[in-house]
Amino acid sequence: MEQSIPRAKVLVVDDHAFMRVAINAILTRDSSLEVVGEAKDGQEAIERCRELRPDLILMDVSMPKVNGLEATRNIKAQSPETSVLILTAYADHSLLMDAVKAGAAGYVLKGEHPEHVLDAVRAVLDGETPLDQGLAMKLLRSIGEEATVQENVRPQTQPTTSLGHAASASTIVNPLTPRETEVLTHIVSGKTNRRIAQQLHLSLSTVKRHLERILSKLEVSDRTQAAVKAIEMGLVPPGRKE
Repeated sequence: MEQSIPRAKVLVVDDHAFMRVAINAILTRDSSLEVVGEAKDGQEAIERCRELRPDLILMDVSMPKVNGLEATRNIKAQSPETSVLILTAYADHSLLMDAVKAGAAGYVLKGEHPEHVLDAVRAVLDGETPLDQGLAMKLLRSIGEEATVQENVRPQTQPTTSLGHAASASTIVNPLTPRETEVLTHIVSGKTNRRIAQQLHLSLSTVKRHLERILSKLEVSDRTQAAVKAIEMGLVPPGRKE
């Protein structure tokens, strides 16, 4: 008997009921996705995430009680394996920088075509990034510059990352193999898995296995956060757009 593939669990968070209904309707178009719950503010999102352990959260930014960025930061601290996609009305550079630093994998614009929303969700669940490459490069370079400044002015104490976590002794040393570091360098440069496979003369499945090991070793849920952490740890330099 053929074994069914488990569906990815998604939590939808927005303070407007209409938007939650609309997002739910979009997600139900894909049989590989399951909307396991909703939340109307950041505090409820934190509680629902603890209860449901979703694979991915679609998170609004402006909400009562606890906003989306603070909720994302809290959720990533308690459930690092959960990916977060920010729901936003427009691609504001400063907002997206804060979202990525809070732990988000990327963003989805409200009002986008339903298929684009699904593509973004699928991309994150498949280990890709929904961020526009040009914007992603700007964000990562900015984070790299901030990390350099912080390192230069920080007193000689235990280092921390922009995500607010103290870096342990094990994270100061590169935990990756040379091949994983090579793959990660390409990830930071904004390349897709397919492009990495072509340039390194590897199969797509091999690249995906390397990515899975990179995420596990860096203790992050997606390639965006892998790139951020790699830059902060000094494992690779901020990427350049080709």
